Amino acid sequence: MPDASEGASDGAAPLTLSGPERSVLLALRANDGPAIAEEELGTHLGLPLDQLRGTLQRLRAKHLATAEEEHEASLELTPRGEEAVRRGLPERRFLAALETHGGVLTPDDAGTIGLDEEERSAAVGILRRRGFLEPGVPFRLRSGGAPTDSLLPEEIVLKQVAGEEEDIDEAISAALERRGLVRTERRSTRRWSVSEEGRRLPLAASDAEALGALTPTLLTSGAWKERPFRPYDVRAAVPFLTGARPNRYAAWLEEFEEILVGLGFEQAEGPLLETEFWNNDVLFMPQDHPARSIHDALSVERVEGHPPPADLLARVAAAHEGRPLPGESSPIGPGWGGAYDPAVAARPVLRSQTTPVSARFLARRPTPPFRMFSLDRNFRREEVDARHGIEFTQCEGIVGEEGITIRHLVGMFGALAEAIGIRELKIRPSYFPFTEPSIEGYVRHPRLGWIEIFPGGIFRPEVCRPLGVEVPVAAWGIGIGRLALVALGLNDLRELFDDDLGRLRGGGT
Repeated sequence: MPDASEGASDGAAPLTLSGPERSVLLALRANDGPAIAEEELGTHLGLPLDQLRGTLQRLRAKHLATAEEEHEASLELTPRGEEAVRRGLPERRFLAALETHGGVLTPDDAGTIGLDEEERSAAVGILRRRGFLEPGVPFRLRSGGAPTDSLLPEEIVLKQVAGEEEDIDEAISAALERRGLVRTERRSTRRWSVSEEGRRLPLAASDAEALGALTPTLLTSGAWKERPFRPYDVRAAVPFLTGARPNRYAAWLEEFEEILVGLGFEQAEGPLLETEFWNNDVLFMPQDHPARSIHDALSVERVEGHPPPADLLARVAAAHEGRPLPGESSPIGPGWGGAYDPAVAARPVLRSQTTPVSARFLARRPTPPFRMFSLDRNFRREEVDARHGIEFTQCEGIVGEEGITIRHLVGMFGALAEAIGIRELKIRPSYFPFTEPSIEGYVRHPRLGWIEIFPGGIFRPEVCRPLGVEVPVAAWGIGIGRLALVALGLNDLRELFDDDLGRLRGGGT
């Protein structure tokens, strides 16, 4: 190591540094070669990397050290990409199914080959562009087309990424990245060297350890009177402090609530622990029909449910059994063809949707006009993934007055999408046990593709009439978490509940 004053100009004031700062600066001065990497410097000094980085940042803030950054980017397989390497790409599996079925696949056959709708759509599009398929349906291998046993360009690139090869086709890798099969991993390496000022200025003697801060011990003992203080460096960067801020998902939900309030809706709430009556029966979901299983409600043990008012229970039972409502001469419809069981109606469940809030609201206030929304938690037995969770937030809404039609509901979906900056929306017919007609609204996510966000429809008479409602009611149950993914630029529902402070502060990792 050079002497503390080596290379110093005459008359320069000696630098007073902390022990680690002094050691690191002397090591940088002693390095006559190119800039040294942090890891190498830490090994040489025997300092933990975190401590070393903090010391180097303080030296840079004092203009005593400089840093050079090198950035590298490499492609890596995502978990979906690893699965595609192991099981085969969707297009390869689609080709294998075609060969198994003699070169022809009907749409029904295509639904049984283990690919979801998004994967099948991507596979068909790619295979047609590659010349493997004839146009139209059923899906047919093109006569004289590309040989099915040759590797697809996407398969070649996936194998190259898995093998960490270079010279990879950028267009194909970019397409695989959009499909979520590969990702670009960026790494930064920082190398340090002493600055001209750090080399020129002398260091104070090592035995003259200066104080950088007062402590209670120094104050009570009076030892601070015998010690020199480190000069205050007005050029040094101050710590960046962040105060408390709302969780981005919670703040976005509040903004969405304000949009609905601005459109004239009032907010309502309901219990999380419901009964089968409010969660299903009053919505005309049959007690013993597979249609009820679409919600996968979670039952609750050792808790007794409270039965609804007797007159309402009688009206709902009549609708289910196809009998006239009490006091009326003709039934609303044929019902479900079986006996209604009040014991089933009283069973407790965790709420699987926010539609019971609408039902309770209508039972209290059946007189139109009304605009109501509820934004709250629900629970279903789901496999947790990027689009699903066992607990989720849903935004329920109803509009009831004379003349309401499905066109008003489509317009409402468009207005809500536009209010949060979403421009791509498509609507298609759907089915729900308690609405007719029913629709689903889809928005495009840059990575997940088209995802269902806006399910809704017009409540059936079997729902409205037992509640005393005589006007058409448009209802929806927005998957607000999925909508937040698009609005906030996220790719996974689990990111909505992130606990990483760096990302929550907006500063990255």
